[in-house]
Amino acid sequence: MPAKGADTSHVLTGEDLLARFTALDAFLIEHQALWKPRPFTHLSLPWETTYPQLSSWLRARSLDDAERAHNRPADLAEAPEPFAALAALSAQLSAVGELPGHTLEAAGHRLNVDVPGRKWQQIEAFASRLSFTAQPTHWLDWCSGKGHLGRRLLREGQQLTCVEYDPLLVASGQALSNRHHLHALHIEQDVLAADAATLLNAAHTPVALHACGDLHVRLMQLASASGCRQLAIAPCCYNRISRTAYQAVSCAGLETALQLSLEDLALPMSETVTAGARVRRQRDASMARRLAFDLWQRQLRGVDEYLPTPSLPSTWLDKPFADYCCDLASLKALSTVGAQDWQALESAGWQRLAEVRNLELLRGLFRRPLELWLNLDRALFLVEQGYVVRLGTFCEAPLTPRNFLLLAERA
Repeated sequence: MPAKGADTSHVLTGEDLLARFTALDAFLIEHQALWKPRPFTHLSLPWETTYPQLSSWLRARSLDDAERAHNRPADLAEAPEPFAALAALSAQLSAVGELPGHTLEAAGHRLNVDVPGRKWQQIEAFASRLSFTAQPTHWLDWCSGKGHLGRRLLREGQQLTCVEYDPLLVASGQALSNRHHLHALHIEQDVLAADAATLLNAAHTPVALHACGDLHVRLMQLASASGCRQLAIAPCCYNRISRTAYQAVSCAGLETALQLSLEDLALPMSETVTAGARVRRQRDASMARRLAFDLWQRQLRGVDEYLPTPSLPSTWLDKPFADYCCDLASLKALSTVGAQDWQALESAGWQRLAEVRNLELLRGLFRRPLELWLNLDRALFLVEQGYVVRLGTFCEAPLTPRNFLLLAERA
């Protein structure tokens, strides 16, 4: 574990990768009772009896208090211990420097047309951090969508292949490339299929900006097996995997005692860029209703445990609260005989939402450490395949919280 006060905010490479992974692994295992149980599914959490002052303090806060602290829980200096101590250690262990940037050539005329502003900024930031010893000759844009990233990277004398599963995006991307008179080939391909391996060869420089779960892991495996000399990956959606639990890819990851469920893997994704007021209101109303229904279904079933419910269309929020609950109970085949104070139940749902959001702040201290652990597992896998790996950030979190970037290059 890094010494107290040590500078840990540099780009990770070489021996730093395993050292940080080992420190994070110990931290996550030691405190897993604090971050694995989800307040949304538990009326009370195991750690609340151990830290009653912290529990009471968090439960007394408002929904607005939780919203303000959501993306920066470590700033809650006034929280009872062990919150501040954990926040300090979390910050130290998850500190990673920004990869050095360089000035990009000006984008081609109208190249950013049809690209949402935030997405274009992410592309610019990602592209400006790509530096390799050898100049790429053939970019491979993995899970490319319409190929906006690949087109931004393409320079005179280079080639571009964009690989995408959705045929509509492939057709749209090819039309855009043709319109810009760029030497680009857009290919429709399921990258998880066995024949995806034929797409890669040693001349390619694969890049992936926010390819989800299995998709970016598949790229690392195929690129290393195909002899690609260099690649760049900004991972995303670690929980979007075909397995029911995490399968580590590095030797160090395979040896750890840390076991991660899909719910655990979703923790890093709970950090979001601030949504608009309407979206927040709709999200909060949906969660408050679900939490109220959870209280009710425990009474109906006589079973004090969470009952998973299906995703519901947003139109369900237009229903009167009583109808919402009764219709959801019907979906779960629950008997609803007997009177119910719907106003009191709805109020209890909102109160519980405030408590859940504030209790989540403790889990929030482990979001970044877990995400870095997952990225280091990937980095160490690439090291084992003969790559020199640099792990750092490519932009500030407000642009995208998924801002880790893995640069790998074979000597």
